[in-house]
Amino acid sequence: MSKQRTIRLDCGKSTSVMYVLGTELSIDLYTSSPPGSTSFEVRFSPGTKCSISSHGSVLSDQPKLWPIDRRTFLLVTVDIPSRDVNDKKITVTYFGKDATKPIDKMMLALTAVYISLDVDADRDGKIEKNNPNKASWSWGPDGHGAILLVNCDRDNLSASKPDNEDLAVNSFNDLKDMSRIILRTEGPESLTSGYKLHLSISASDNDKVNVFYHKHTSITSVLGPKKLSFAVDYAVGSSDYDFYVEALKFPDAGINPFVTINLNLLEPMTIGEAPIFTDRIVFRIAPWIMTPNTQAPLEVFVCRMFSDPRSPSSAGNEDFLREFQAFVQKARCKLTICPQHVNRGDRWIQDEIEFGYTEAPYKYLPVVLDSPRNRGLQDFPYQQILGIDFGHVTQNTSDVSSLDSFGNLEVSPPVTVNGKDYPFGRIIIGNAFPTTYGGRKMTKVVREFLHAQKVQSPIELYSDWLAVGHVDEFLSFVPAPDRKGFRLLLTCPDACLRLFTKLQQEGHGELKMFEGVSPNTIKINEILEDKKIVEDNAFVQECVNWNRDILKRELGLDEEDIIDIPGLFFMKSGHAKAYFPDMVNMIVLDKYLGIPKPFGPLINKKCPLESAVRSLLEPLGVTQSFGSLLMNDALTPTFL
Repeated sequence: MSKQRTIRLDCGKSTSVMYVLGTELSIDLYTSSPPGSTSFEVRFSPGTKCSISSHGSVLSDQPKLWPIDRRTFLLVTVDIPSRDVNDKKITVTYFGKDATKPIDKMMLALTAVYISLDVDADRDGKIEKNNPNKASWSWGPDGHGAILLVNCDRDNLSASKPDNEDLAVNSFNDLKDMSRIILRTEGPESLTSGYKLHLSISASDNDKVNVFYHKHTSITSVLGPKKLSFAVDYAVGSSDYDFYVEALKFPDAGINPFVTINLNLLEPMTIGEAPIFTDRIVFRIAPWIMTPNTQAPLEVFVCRMFSDPRSPSSAGNEDFLREFQAFVQKARCKLTICPQHVNRGDRWIQDEIEFGYTEAPYKYLPVVLDSPRNRGLQDFPYQQILGIDFGHVTQNTSDVSSLDSFGNLEVSPPVTVNGKDYPFGRIIIGNAFPTTYGGRKMTKVVREFLHAQKVQSPIELYSDWLAVGHVDEFLSFVPAPDRKGFRLLLTCPDACLRLFTKLQQEGHGELKMFEGVSPNTIKINEILEDKKIVEDNAFVQECVNWNRDILKRELGLDEEDIIDIPGLFFMKSGHAKAYFPDMVNMIVLDKYLGIPKPFGPLINKKCPLESAVRSLLEPLGVTQSFGSLLMNDALTPTFL
């Protein structure tokens, strides 16, 4: 339905009106009629369409004369823009009882113009004219509505801030990170002076976006935190006005992800200006999307550490780096080593950063999520990763615990749950048990941020039973050639104790764990006879089972989608720690798995724990490397 505009005419006068294509003029013929008039006729120039609305019915086939009463309106539309000012003419002539003698007439001269505020509303990378869905938004591949990126990279490497914080365009490359808006107009070469095209945003949106006007070689900020409106003099009938818009912040608690930009055509009046046409476009700010470790990796980050003779616990890791570099080469990934003067003695890079991306039809932008843990690595993502076409986002707070490290942040591969698709998977975080008062939780600002992105609806697990409290200590995902395309790996004390019992029954109970790597060796028999170890792991198994049921329900998994990986724990101060290196806490680089070496007993120079895991995972077509120095939280792969 066309936008309708009511205008009033006076008999004996000619009225000039600016008409915008796609609208409909409504003229009250009764109120404007002279005394004694009983009928009227309408004449109009080619290219103009007139119809009569009488008592709610609209008729286009007009008789020569129409009877007039209180509910008679003339409806006017025009299909093509004017070539000249006032070139569309309409005349209404009134008659009295003598239908051959006119009483009076009124004349309307129209200047028809085309005006449209346009965006890529169908998400095909093209900005089509006046898309009917440009002012609304819906999800999905069949959805519609423009998408807006948070311009959180830094295209000018000498700048001190990311681009979404500087409220400026530092280079033309910066424009490529923004959504283009075209204000299109068509009409006569020159127009009556005084008309303005007025762009505006609401006060509730002004801190979410920045809009730039690109004219010739100049780029000016015209809408945003410091300005709610901008006017362009509308003196030339046919022109395209280019604007570029960037989002300044991601969806979050209290931040509506939708942004509306309004356009008004303002007509000069004796006093002030009056709006005579309105158009609008709606954007949705694109979410931050986390990438699962089953995607092909591009780059792996790791920290270099040197021994400190003043601190016996601060060991170097050159042997680890050599071992790990060989593993990464197998997966054909780029390896980036963060030097110690940058990491400042903080090796746990997985806990500091998590990689994801944001995307629109015009741009794919990888974005690193920076943890609020803020230890030695706190400056690394901002100073070393943020850059050209690589964004940065963080949620800072002083209220942090170990659960705010990103070993406690994982994401599943794509899943379908009860008919609902999650094409980007579901985020997984760990918290205290739901009924526990005072337990550790991931900080509120990070949880709210993750929930606000919508597309990866987070699942909250119980991880506070662990000393560190990270979900990656008891779960991981690996690629698989069948079923859902992946397997969920869960640590399983029961599987470990069953394996040790089997070894005992086969006469290997006197074999020792950690032999050759630690003076604190322990026999298989001693583990099985230790009541505390058995009780501790019964508790751990129940905690894992609780999470297993949640994951099956929330990810739509069957038992065949889950593989139990032997693991063993011990309780200290009410929380669990791994008894031997936790094999689930592996690094996954496509089909290459870097698994912590468990240092189990050796039978014919083979570790039965490693052999058990190999037999479980080999059918998936993955390559397993058990590293004596692998520690997953010291590694962060980029999956983009």
